[in-house]
Amino acid sequence: MGKKFTMIVKTKLQVPHVNKSLVSRPRLIRKLNEGLKAKLTIVSAQAGYGKTTALSEWVKQSSVLVAWVSLDRQDNDWIPFWSYVTASIQKIIPSFGQTIGHLLDLGPAVSAENIIKELLNELNEITGELVIILDDYHIIELPDIHHSLSYLLERLPRHIHLYIASRIDLPMPTARLLAKGELLRILEEDLRFQLDEGFVYFRDTTDLLLTTTQVTELFRQTEGWISGLQLAAISLKRSNHIAESIHQFRGKQNYIFDYLLEEVLNQQSASIRAFLLDTSILSRMNRSLCQAVTGQQNSQEQLEKLEKLNLFIVPLDEERNWYRYHHLLSDFLRHLWSRTDPDQMIQAHIRAAKWLEHHGFDEEAVEQYLEAKEFEDVIRLIEKNPPAMMQSKSDALMRWISRLPESVFAEKPMIEIFYISVMMLGGKWGTAFQRVWKIKDRFEALQGELPEDDWKKVMGNIYFYCGIASYIQNDLVRASDYFELSERFMPEGSFFQLIGQNRYQEDSANYDQLTLIKDLPAVEVYLLKWIKVWEYKNHYPFIGYMYLTYINLMYEWNRLEEAGFYISQSWGRKDLQPLARIMIQLGIAASRIEQAEGNPKQASELLVQVKSKIVSPDYDLFISKIEAEQAYLTLRQGSLQNAFDWLQGCGLAHTDEMLLSDLAEYLVLSRVLAASERIEEALYLLERLYLLVDKGGQLRERIKVLIVHCVTLWRSGQTETALVQLVTTLQLAEPEGYIRSFVDEGSVMAEMLTAYSKVQQDGGMPSLAYAKQLIQALNATREEVMAPKELLTEQESKILRFIANGLLNKEIAYNLNITGETVKFHIKNMYRKLGVHNRVQALQRAKQLQFLM
Repeated sequence: MGKKFTMIVKTKLQVPHVNKSLVSRPRLIRKLNEGLKAKLTIVSAQAGYGKTTALSEWVKQSSVLVAWVSLDRQDNDWIPFWSYVTASIQKIIPSFGQTIGHLLDLGPAVSAENIIKELLNELNEITGELVIILDDYHIIELPDIHHSLSYLLERLPRHIHLYIASRIDLPMPTARLLAKGELLRILEEDLRFQLDEGFVYFRDTTDLLLTTTQVTELFRQTEGWISGLQLAAISLKRSNHIAESIHQFRGKQNYIFDYLLEEVLNQQSASIRAFLLDTSILSRMNRSLCQAVTGQQNSQEQLEKLEKLNLFIVPLDEERNWYRYHHLLSDFLRHLWSRTDPDQMIQAHIRAAKWLEHHGFDEEAVEQYLEAKEFEDVIRLIEKNPPAMMQSKSDALMRWISRLPESVFAEKPMIEIFYISVMMLGGKWGTAFQRVWKIKDRFEALQGELPEDDWKKVMGNIYFYCGIASYIQNDLVRASDYFELSERFMPEGSFFQLIGQNRYQEDSANYDQLTLIKDLPAVEVYLLKWIKVWEYKNHYPFIGYMYLTYINLMYEWNRLEEAGFYISQSWGRKDLQPLARIMIQLGIAASRIEQAEGNPKQASELLVQVKSKIVSPDYDLFISKIEAEQAYLTLRQGSLQNAFDWLQGCGLAHTDEMLLSDLAEYLVLSRVLAASERIEEALYLLERLYLLVDKGGQLRERIKVLIVHCVTLWRSGQTETALVQLVTTLQLAEPEGYIRSFVDEGSVMAEMLTAYSKVQQDGGMPSLAYAKQLIQALNATREEVMAPKELLTEQESKILRFIANGLLNKEIAYNLNITGETVKFHIKNMYRKLGVHNRVQALQRAKQLQFLM
């Protein structure tokens, strides 16, 4: 486990050493014990409140198995993060984590949720209680890790307990855990010393003889802040005027801390001060590393002296080989040093980097070289094994490259290509494509200067991106030419196909691939060509986008049989299974095909099935898209209550700031608002959505928004305005041959198109024939899909029977446990479907159709 660039540092798995003279804190220990009844215990407080010390002391006193991870900056990557969690458990349960280790070695090829699922399987097999402690979690900033940890917490077995120490609130939802009694919070007020504990601290752990008044004054000044009291004790030991010194400890805690540290630092010898400053840049240290950085041969003695001085240094193992400074101290020292002697600080970073690299700690060496602005060394370390870096440290690699000046990797093709990938993932498409064309010309000119195999690999990757750039810019001929070149140089495809395909891209225009195409008839031949070229390759996930675009095209043109064939072709491909962005779109397309073919049950089941297939660090974001589609489907099927339930829990509002990537969800929101008789809100939202898509220049999105707008206006009684809007929509849609976007609106669209056709009988509008084509498709769909008894939904049929029994709307609402407004909406739909205008006509028509026997 942990091969390649992921190296397990064993000291990070040690429970930090607790000083034997620590003040006994039974109240806090009892509070920590309560965490054994919860899934998650959060120990949250600012620096210096003794979070780590409290947890360490609790572990020493507890009989439960404890796995500990001390987190640092290098853990901002989900592969190392979960490697350390697994290794911490493996340290106390040696048989644990074999399967997880193999998965972690696959890197981005496997999603975090797959790792978590396997982790949960193994946790379930552990007998007895286990505590996992994550210390300094505030260092973790990567959303991947927050999402995957949230996923773990939702499913954590009852005998596993997670304790997290952090300076800030957790950046993940915890309300559900709190509501279920599965969350315990331990905050600053729990951690700060009580006055009685303060008396014990000064009496038993210092040589100071303070009066009750003096201790009380210190408590007033520090508010029981443990680090402040420790620093005060160190400072007061050398004071000749204790009362006066205590009086000077005033102001906010950060000022007290700076003041006291200045006092304490100035009291140390020149050798100790130099040692502290030189080593403040290290996240952890041992004798050899300190010696390399400081030049002091007595580094072990200095470390032990600092520990005896109680000067905010933490031993990381029982043997006292590895130490780290308290973050308060290292932050203070680095800030001080950067102001007073930045050049010497840079030299210390370089010395640290060289030692770390020599001893195999390449990732930590990269961080030190970056701080020293030694960018060539950063490039050199990355280039030692780029594929392994991209596989096991992709997030760290993105972070590092983003800190490099572009000039330093201008002649490094694989790093250039990775940088382009990072820009695409960040939504910077224009900048990425400009760079693609530049590096294409530059590296084409290097033919003959690079080894032939290396040059072909480089150019294969570059031509692959040139093909993507041309496709997105709607130059299909050029895209095809570049994909042919990529095939010639790199027939098995590029590693870069996988980058980001399991991630939610907030800045992507939309998840319907036809969004990118402005000329639908032109794309059919192009798509089929590349599907045929790539369909026989077992590991070519980029084909998924070709499948999706072609499936959506066939669906839009109402060629359902062809769309279904390619759904079955793509659904079973193993190389597409891990890629959430593709699988979601396939599932939605498959569901819509089933609904269009008159299989509503299968349509619903497919969306449930695709939810179970999604494993991604962005799981929640992807699931929200599926749940919006489920709400849309239930509206089409007449199950309004399910759609209303979605409305209550989706967290969307008609006044939200919106991105193009969220268009599908907000279109569903507008539909459900209209169904809830909140017409003004729905129309306001649709007007804002139109401005958004019109600004973005997406033809397909404009057509979709206009269609929903027309339908909403028509249902609200604004028929003339709806017909004017429909003319615009038909003019935009006719050249591209849009069909299903209209047909899926059902009987309302049939009414509108029929009314439009009557108005335009003598008008000679060029789109009249198109309108009749759509009416024909609508009628054919209704005849094929809807037998007479299936004309009404189940809820509408119930309401019809209640009407036949003479119940009023209020009584119907009570019997069905729905609102009166919902009853009115169902009745309105029922009248429209039956072609009637009142209850008497509805009952007569129902008897004719044998709905009521």
